[in-house]
Amino acid sequence: MIDSSGLQKILGEVWVDNWFKLYVNGAPLLEDSTPYKTERSFNAERFEFNADLPMTLAFEFRDFMENDTGLEYIGTRRQQMGDGGAIAQFKEAASGKVLAVTNSNWRCLTVQKAPADAACARERNPDASQAVCAETRVSVPDAWTAPDFDDSSWPKATVHSARDVGPKDGYDRIDWNRSAELIWGPDLKKDNILFCRVTVGG
Repeated sequence: MIDSSGLQKILGEVWVDNWFKLYVNGAPLLEDSTPYKTERSFNAERFEFNADLPMTLAFEFRDFMENDTGLEYIGTRRQQMGDGGAIAQFKEAASGKVLAVTNSNWRCLTVQKAPADAACARERNPDASQAVCAETRVSVPDAWTAPDFDDSSWPKATVHSARDVGPKDGYDRIDWNRSAELIWGPDLKKDNILFCRVTVGG
């Protein structure tokens, strides 16, 4: 149970490959309990909090990467591009009524994308200064979590199949509503940091 203000008690459930931070109505609410730099962190989080509707949910999602090339297991035989994926649902704690689920109605901006070319994964010493390993970064104003932030220019979230994401380790411990979908940017492998938003109710 998270100490927060509001008339409605809400149950949140989140699974992300690899890490998330959640803001509600512009205020930070919860950060993934497993540190971002933990490889293969696929834990799910289940929590309750209070809020008033309408409610703006804003997530920072991150896939694990060792450096700005977006690669993981650098210097080993397993060196590769990682892949992301996220799913979340929010319900009235008392009734179980679904208030929000991740789907294509969310707006998701890819803030960091790398590498520029998949060939980077074959480099002996991958570095973002190399053309094939270069990153693309987008600057976003600090107010991106606020309810009145205009996200209309952000792309809609891309829905991905469970087969493509391969969710595990905590995903199956949650009874997901049938309408909840796995989302990410268009590219599961190259999109590494995303900011995603939706407003519920009102």
